[in-house]
Amino acid sequence: MKIVADHKIPFLKGVLEPFAEVAYYPGTEITADRVKDADALLVRTRTKCNTALLEGSSVKFIATATIGFDHIDAGFCASKGIKWTNAPGCNSGSVMQYIAAALAHLSGKYEFDYTEKTIGIVGVGNIGSKVARLASLLGMKVLLNDPPRERKEKEGDFVSLEEIQGKADIITFHVPLIKEGVDKTHHLFDEGFLKKIKAETILLNSSRGKVVSNSVLKNALKENKVKAAVLDVWENEPHIDPELLQLVDIGTPHIAGYSADGKAMGTVLSIQAISSFFKLNLNNWFPENIPLPKNKNISINCEGLSKQEVINQAILATYNISGDDTTLRNSVNTFEKQRGDYPLRREFNAFKINLINDKNNITKILKQLGFRD
Repeated sequence: MKIVADHKIPFLKGVLEPFAEVAYYPGTEITADRVKDADALLVRTRTKCNTALLEGSSVKFIATATIGFDHIDAGFCASKGIKWTNAPGCNSGSVMQYIAAALAHLSGKYEFDYTEKTIGIVGVGNIGSKVARLASLLGMKVLLNDPPRERKEKEGDFVSLEEIQGKADIITFHVPLIKEGVDKTHHLFDEGFLKKIKAETILLNSSRGKVVSNSVLKNALKENKVKAAVLDVWENEPHIDPELLQLVDIGTPHIAGYSADGKAMGTVLSIQAISSFFKLNLNNWFPENIPLPKNKNISINCEGLSKQEVINQAILATYNISGDDTTLRNSVNTFEKQRGDYPLRREFNAFKINLINDKNNITKILKQLGFRD
């Protein structure tokens, strides 16, 4: 059996070699010639699994170690009997941490109190649900919008997009890219959306670049129709708009889900899927040694600090989001390299928190976020 794999999928090398010949390539260099005699592909978003790549190949199975799957032509795969799978929820904790760090940065810069803010979460799947829990723990009022879930469940605390547009101080997108139909998300944020939101709205997008019209957002920021923006995803990646980058408060190179924990789970789900399909007996595989952070013990003296200041310090001690922003601004043309060489980032559960003079039981909130005490 032959497997072609993206060489940047972590913890993968050596796992499948006892069962198959495994060829590793950069995602953009996985070509039709290289997959023509392959039985399976293990890819990420930069490999377009379409007619051009797969026509005439022997590929039977594709696993993408990512939540997103718009790089897979599902219709073509179905017509050729090619099974495929993604890794839903694998990096949900990582994206939640990213949003937490973004909120900590913004609340410090604009001096706002979480308890006085309403956040609108558009898309309440694996990631959106964790962001909702985060926001609740921070003391924010939470509005949830997810029409597919609302139709399916016919209950729950969902609101219309119009209600979010009219009431939310912060709007964050966690939707898949859907190009047409009743649940279309392509350019969900457009001129029409912009006209309905509050003047001081803060916008975050860590879902898909094309969910937000970058040109509309750029003009909105120039004209102060949007107070602030955080973008991890962009139209035309990796060739992003440098002018828009200068206008956003935080700009990062599509790495919100790039924690070591999230990457590991993407690999785990992909290995399990390939194992199940080809009966490789790897259904319980998990990487043995996910590297630990350099400073896994966080100690904060709460004396003289508000609850929000303590929580923000703890969050930013796990992930300095400003560092990723600075790196991108200093080298916008190395977008892909920054993704490929992304440094170690661990999620909250890799850190032990010690709060001195914790008179407000803030430790309890941090433990609910995932920190250990």
